[in-house]
Amino acid sequence: MLNIHNLSISFQGEYLFEEITFKLNSGDRVGLIGKNGAGKSTMLKILSKEMEPDSGQLASDKDLKIGFLKQDIDFVLGRTVLEESYEAFTEIKKVEAQLEDINTQLAEREDYESDGYHQLMVDVNDLQHQYEILGGYNYQGETEKILQGLGFKREDFNKLTDTFSGGWRMRIELAKLLLQNNDLLLLDEPTNHLDIESIIWLESFLNNYNGAVVIVSHDKMFLDNVTNRTIEISLGRIYDYPKPYTKYLVLRNEIKEQQLASQKNQQKQIEQTEKLIEKFRAKASKATMAQSLIKKLDKIDRIEVDEDDNSVMTLNFPVSVTPGKVVVEAENISKNYGDNQVLSNISLMIERDEKTAFVGQNGQGKSTLAKILVGDIQHDGKLKLGHNVQIGYFAQNQAEYLNGSKTVLDTMINAANETNRSKVRDILGSFLFRGDEVEKFVRVLSGGERNRLALAKLMLQPFNVLIMDEPTNHLDIKSKNVLKDALKRFEGTLILVSHDRDFLQGLTDTVYEFKDEKIKKYLGDIDYYLEQRNVANLREVEKRTVIKSAPKEKQTHSYEEQKKLKSLNNKLSNIESKINQLEKEIKEIDVELATNYDEVVSKPNFFDNYQSKKDKLSKLMEDWENITLKLEDYA
Repeated sequence: MLNIHNLSISFQGEYLFEEITFKLNSGDRVGLIGKNGAGKSTMLKILSKEMEPDSGQLASDKDLKIGFLKQDIDFVLGRTVLEESYEAFTEIKKVEAQLEDINTQLAEREDYESDGYHQLMVDVNDLQHQYEILGGYNYQGETEKILQGLGFKREDFNKLTDTFSGGWRMRIELAKLLLQNNDLLLLDEPTNHLDIESIIWLESFLNNYNGAVVIVSHDKMFLDNVTNRTIEISLGRIYDYPKPYTKYLVLRNEIKEQQLASQKNQQKQIEQTEKLIEKFRAKASKATMAQSLIKKLDKIDRIEVDEDDNSVMTLNFPVSVTPGKVVVEAENISKNYGDNQVLSNISLMIERDEKTAFVGQNGQGKSTLAKILVGDIQHDGKLKLGHNVQIGYFAQNQAEYLNGSKTVLDTMINAANETNRSKVRDILGSFLFRGDEVEKFVRVLSGGERNRLALAKLMLQPFNVLIMDEPTNHLDIKSKNVLKDALKRFEGTLILVSHDRDFLQGLTDTVYEFKDEKIKKYLGDIDYYLEQRNVANLREVEKRTVIKSAPKEKQTHSYEEQKKLKSLNNKLSNIESKINQLEKEIKEIDVELATNYDEVVSKPNFFDNYQSKKDKLSKLMEDWENITLKLEDYA
């Protein structure tokens, strides 16, 4: 599918990776791992042909279709969910525009007998055939089906994408990738901003995907559930093993232990040989043997132990001044985005030194309330901050808060004041921006590096209340641990928005659950909250939908109802079988049309038969929907 040979790329004279070689095959689900800044996102850009390597070759199958999900999604403002989703169909939209242009000309012209008018009629006929082959008459229905599968409701379709949270925008981008039928998917931090339901959906989709997938992620569970191969980029090299993440770590550790043992044994042999050489050199009769041993020693292939990059940032959050006893007091806070009501009459009080977690599905208002607390967005209701409260805020979408045209150093100097400007380089050094790295432009930083820069920038302002919205997004596993340790030591008031149970454990003593425009308070840590909800983890909480009122006892059906139920299920199974067969036949015809159009259309009654199959399929889909609705009445 895709061969990568002797690939090298460098930035400012230093190699990110050098002469690396690997191959991607259909069915590969690769977890691409490594520290922040190791070159993972750069590798994806090279594989997608967005970026050229310094040297090396990429060889791929002819017409290989690549879909690339980037860390930061740039939506054009003003488009609806459907309009944005239709961007997946570039060829169809192009043909649509051509058809519209020709039809406009045909409506305006009256020279019906002219060659030009005749040519327009030929062109419109050809374009209509091309449009049908591309799926132009089906793509809108297919789009709606996929969007509904991803959790969108019909009433969401015509809402502007601007009104949706990052997680929902990510779902739109995923829908576009799914609709494109790509051969290779490149996913850069796909679980960032996604709630558990959408993560589980994505896992299911990828496990049933026929092409190849390369995933950059720091979500251990996600990697273990999806990948069958791991490629780690470390210190310019790659380590490639056919194992998911956790099994890969075990294997890498075993290999390293074997290398250490082999290196130790080899070193003993070398030392013994060197002693013999020194002994034999002193005797003329043994000089030839000494020379032989020297040659043997020179030929030994010295065993090297794989190096690990163990550099980590150092992080402490000092408290500025002691605030009053009550830090935040909110009364009847409400917020809506157009018709989308997110929060309704929320009231809460947070006291000094409280450690609080906001949890719940995406779109339930966690980030919205965080933004209200820091004064970023308008709202209804009363909000009062306590005496001497100074808030430090780490936003979920850090890219929007950093200027890509500035260097790392300029970003920090501009944020500094007279008292701490002299400490800027020291702070950057503690966040692993050393030497020439401070001259990098923000736009070339990886997601993890930008998060580190945002954390460093946070250190320049005084605060005693720290609000962090999904702070672990983009951070590698070692950096997550450093951040968690720093937050444990933080002596001020902490509010954390997170989906990550492992990260939240031991950090908070109060949990607010966001659901159906309301919040519910749990006086305990994240484990206490999960125990109260009677679930094992946050995945279970977030994937549960709103429970409808229904009798607690299992509903039973009469004998006649059971017979009808069985009959309906049999009909449904029969219809699904026919639908699968017809879809297969239509797909085969579409392939023939695309490869041998003239010969296929010359067959007698071809278009009548072709349309007949499509009509049958449409009727079967209606029957399927009707039976499904009837079955729901028995649920």
